Amino acid sequence: MEQQRKEATERLLSSQGHDNLFYSEENDGVGVGDGGLVAVSNFTSILGLSILTAACITFGFGCAIGYSSPTQSSIMEDLGLSVAEFSLFGSILSIGSLIGAAISGKITDLFGRKLTMWILNLFYIGGWLAIAFTKAPWLLNLGRISLGFTNGNSGYLAPIYIAEITTKHVRGRFTTILQVMVGSGASFMYVVGSFVHWRTLALLATIPGLLQLLHIFFIPESPRWLANVGREKELEAALLCLRGDKADISDEATEIKNHVESLKSFSRGGIVVDIFQKKYVRPLLV
Repeated sequence: MEQQRKEATERLLSSQGHDNLFYSEENDGVGVGDGGLVAVSNFTSILGLSILTAACITFGFGCAIGYSSPTQSSIMEDLGLSVAEFSLFGSILSIGSLIGAAISGKITDLFGRKLTMWILNLFYIGGWLAIAFTKAPWLLNLGRISLGFTNGNSGYLAPIYIAEITTKHVRGRFTTILQVMVGSGASFMYVVGSFVHWRTLALLATIPGLLQLLHIFFIPESPRWLANVGREKELEAALLCLRGDKADISDEATEIKNHVESLKSFSRGGIVVDIFQKKYVRPLLV
């Protein structure tokens, strides 16, 4: 069966005029006769690590959402909070999220995807530490707002980063991981929160942020952001890191540059009102 697959692939390449290409079982794809490789794999170890890194903060997103439910009675008892005061603590997360979401695009475009992850982790870990060691309600609320700010930003940053580092063939598949991680984080809070003290639970919730801080050292910046700021050499280096050292990234690099230029032209043209044409009504409604 494998031999038939190999022969069929080579016949197809030859019929399309790619006589210098051959089927390579070792690389699970297509090889080039001169020793180089044409990348057909949509997944590498660095890409997997990059996706995991982005997913860490969305797990924390779920932790922040689910934290207030299993801890209500114990927090109210330990800090002497009324129902109204705890209700403020629970709902103030949304205020922080609104602030974070409002500026998320500007922050990620200004600082880049990786540096923004660093900044958000300061708010994320700081927020949980404020909750874990608080002695007063105001610090409890401050920590909660900080978590909300992180949520508002990460809800934009994580899917954008994953979409920009993956190929178009698997982009949707990998971005769905984020929704799973949000649900997993909330479930983790509900389950573990039933057995541990609320301060301990807050400390446990810092783990996703700590993991992301560790992983950020080993992942590349978004190639599309690098193209957007004119750092073309770093763009190619990032693509090689994500696709493999011997991958042919020339077509993808050109596509990214052209796409970024078209977006810049669109912005300069100031034709946003064009999306309200009749032919776009159905997509906009969806």
